[in-house]
Amino acid sequence: MSGEGDEQVEREERLGTGGDVRLVVPAAPEYLRLVRLTAAGLASRLGFTFDEVEDLRIAVDELCFHLLGDVDDDDDPFDEPRTMDLTYSAGRDSITITGRTGLIGPVPEPSELSEQILDALVDEHAVSGDDSVITFRLKKQRES
Repeated sequence: MSGEGDEQVEREERLGTGGDVRLVVPAAPEYLRLVRLTAAGLASRLGFTFDEVEDLRIAVDELCFHLLGDVDDDDDPFDEPRTMDLTYSAGRDSITITGRTGLIGPVPEPSELSEQILDALVDEHAVSGDDSVITFRLKKQRES
């Protein structure tokens, strides 16, 4: 029985000191709920306050929705589906979310409002890429 307890402690230590969670979802707005829930769940598990969890959840939603805002639902159904590939990295007092999309075209310019929202809610954010892959990064530090 003590082996089970040791495994649980080891799992929690790994999660609190750099465990990564990877999520791949279709690049469509209706899948953003999974992206938000994963961010919120990991932040809660790491001891972020309710307000910090909500800030992260809103920021992830804002950034991803911005990137997916012009997704065309009339794409050829025989084309390979485009995805968002996200990695949630847990540090001792922060979460970093990095990701990429297979969306085609130039990197969309965020609105001034989107920039203000992201600046207010997370410590770091960036979007970059070229005509074939758009990459993004968010980082939220735990204040408490």
